[in-house]
Amino acid sequence: MLESARAEVESAAAAIRARRPAALLIAARGSSDHAAIYAKYLFETRNRLPVMLAAPSVFSLYRRPPRLSGLAVLAISQSGVSPDVVGVLEEGRRQGAVTIAITGDPRSRLGRVAEHLVRLRGGPELSVPASKTYTGSLLAIALLSQALDPDPGFDSSLMRVPEALTAALGTESHLGSAVALIKGARLAVLGRGYNLATAMEIGLKLMETSYVVAESRSVADFMHGPIATVGPGVPIILIEATGPTLRQMRNLGRRVEAAGAQVLTITDHPAGAIGQALSVRTGLPETLTPLPYVIAGQLLALRMAQLLGIDSDRPRGLKKITETR
Repeated sequence: MLESARAEVESAAAAIRARRPAALLIAARGSSDHAAIYAKYLFETRNRLPVMLAAPSVFSLYRRPPRLSGLAVLAISQSGVSPDVVGVLEEGRRQGAVTIAITGDPRSRLGRVAEHLVRLRGGPELSVPASKTYTGSLLAIALLSQALDPDPGFDSSLMRVPEALTAALGTESHLGSAVALIKGARLAVLGRGYNLATAMEIGLKLMETSYVVAESRSVADFMHGPIATVGPGVPIILIEATGPTLRQMRNLGRRVEAAGAQVLTITDHPAGAIGQALSVRTGLPETLTPLPYVIAGQLLALRMAQLLGIDSDRPRGLKKITETR
């Protein structure tokens, strides 16, 4: 993608710059919706472009779409076939908004509707839970952000992403004790900022592959009520990265650890980490840590499923393509 997606993101970025939209509306479901959360943080901090997450049912069920003129509309879907996500992009195009699709299937309905298409280049994804299509979506978003506001430092960091992903794969040999720590019927996965998306996605992977109840939230929201559920033995996964959110993540970690929680911290700064640290030495700025971090989380979910004797490639009640209307 780093080599071959540049022309596609440059085309989309040029259209956005030319039309100067007041905001970006993103439509997505499932894992792609978590990629949209990452996009909200990245586009708003790097590009100063306000981002709204669409409610697709407003378009598909209530049939009362909002006014989209003066906006850009981005849809993210690995399959490109979910009717409600496609419907948001179709309405955006009907109203004259800039329309962009990030999808793994350019021949899909979504790929055909979009004015500008960014293809995920990972090849067919055979497992039911999304894995490489999720990291591919994050990278497409980061490339689009860079194309909108080029920065040599950010571009240099993008070129280090493959090395960081390879390093994240190396965490697999250290997961035995981590899985033993968090094994249970329910747990919480917490992050903030760019890695709120990571917490949401890791929680989803644990639910899909291991059938645990995973409460995924922002640390800030968790402190406004759900922290009352924490007591002795409750597993907590913290997703932290070096940056403005680190101090608050550690303060919360100390608080839940004092309440008796079993804390696992996925971190690029293991010194002083709360509980057991799963170190992912990314070499990346906080803005790009969600890419390697989620791989560590995917491997964690895989190992949990193996421990429980569950076939993670064929989770019950799920199929590869989910169509919602």
